[in-house]
Amino acid sequence: MINEDAINDILRSQDNDDPEIDGSKRSFLWMGVGAIGAVYVGAIGYPVYKYLATPAERAASETAVNSATLDGADKLPVNSALMFKFGTKPAMLIRSADGNFVALNAVCTHLGCTVKYNPETVRIECACHGGVYDAKTGSNISGPPPKPLTKFNVEVQDGRVLVTRA
Repeated sequence: MINEDAINDILRSQDNDDPEIDGSKRSFLWMGVGAIGAVYVGAIGYPVYKYLATPAERAASETAVNSATLDGADKLPVNSALMFKFGTKPAMLIRSADGNFVALNAVCTHLGCTVKYNPETVRIECACHGGVYDAKTGSNISGPPPKPLTKFNVEVQDGRVLVTRA
């Protein structure tokens, strides 16, 4: 005959209600949920923080650099452009058909996309939403851009081009 105590011992050993094991599973699950929640809050919070950064902070970072020197840019072919960094933002140096240089900010005033010079149309175009700017003045011609591109001063000195804030 089978001993009833032996059967109960076997059933208890197969039972997974061990509080120590169950607690570690639960704590692991909560740690995972917490980590996912922290990542989610960070993914939402960082863009909101950047959006709410004060305009004074943005203006200070933009005006920190007042000039850029481009060595060898005086050899730029006519009706072409050279992209360069003016501080932390892209800018472009355009040599027009008459040989004069124009330096403009290369950030679209609509949504901040980088614009590029089109030598065939002699215009600056934004591929994001079809904005078009005049290559000599930076003024907006068509599309959604609300303002013209920022124009910089250009001086040619000893084989290099000096670009400064206007």
